[in-house]
Amino acid sequence: MTNDPEPAGGEPDAVVAVTVSRSGGIAGMTRRWAVQSQSAEDAAQWRALVEACPWDECDSARPTGAEPVRVVGAGHATVPDASRHADLTEDQASGPWRTLIDAVREAAAG
Repeated sequence: MTNDPEPAGGEPDAVVAVTVSRSGGIAGMTRRWAVQSQSAEDAAQWRALVEACPWDECDSARPTGAEPVRVVGAGHATVPDASRHADLTEDQASGPWRTLIDAVREAAAG
């Protein structure tokens, strides 16, 4: 995964799609929220939220051989030049992750 600032092919209005899921809660059910950009301006805003998240740090946050942690949520983002995925614990879902998660949930509800 890369964090190139410009989309491949110079297409600033290419579609950005983000999906957030959360497990646990009632009966361990998984809830999902998804958004897809509708315009070039919309795509730029979603791309900025996606790029602010430390995607590469999620897989390396747990030391090799450490006990598995309970993953409570996952995020998947597709931007014009890459597809990214992260599994997050409750503690990791803060800062830019929380901003992205809340924005997706709000947009999907609206």
